[in-house]
Amino acid sequence: MLTSQILLWAAVIAQALLIAALARQVGILHERIAPAGALTLHQGVKIGEVATPMDLLTIDDAKLRVGGKRDGRSQLLFFASPDCSVCKSLLPVLRSAARAEADWIDVMIAGDGTKPAYRAMAADHGLDGLPIILSEALGRAFGVAKLPYAVLLDESGRIASLGLINSREHLESLFEAKERGVASLQDYLARRKEA
Repeated sequence: MLTSQILLWAAVIAQALLIAALARQVGILHERIAPAGALTLHQGVKIGEVATPMDLLTIDDAKLRVGGKRDGRSQLLFFASPDCSVCKSLLPVLRSAARAEADWIDVMIAGDGTKPAYRAMAADHGLDGLPIILSEALGRAFGVAKLPYAVLLDESGRIASLGLINSREHLESLFEAKERGVASLQDYLARRKEA
């Protein structure tokens, strides 16, 4: 009886170790096969459409135009919320991208909450140089349904790329899609497969 109990406990411990090792491997595999680019959701907004220019105010009451023709500069609208943990984890990435791509792009944060909440978020994450716009109409204009979401407008005010952003790679995929003239990296890979 004692021998069977010892063997059963040994089997249970061995199974627990195997399950833990398997769970670790699944986690590693999940990290390695992250999506290639920002997830484009099905909405009424299409790549290549000219965005209707909107004159808005930042949380500091500065006037800012979103969309429209610009002198050789693109605009990146990053839709975020102070309550969104994924949004907050991407703010250092956004800040870094704004610095690295400053020669061709203007980065701004958009949302529809309260000024104090967004000011606190800006202070907590060092977003002093980035304009923050609070406008529900702006989110509706670009079909934003989930956060964090980003829209890249080219120099002529056309929607170059857009999508749900969950990582640095997703954000960079918007820049890459614009550079290659495709709707998304998934679209680019599909076209290459067909050719």
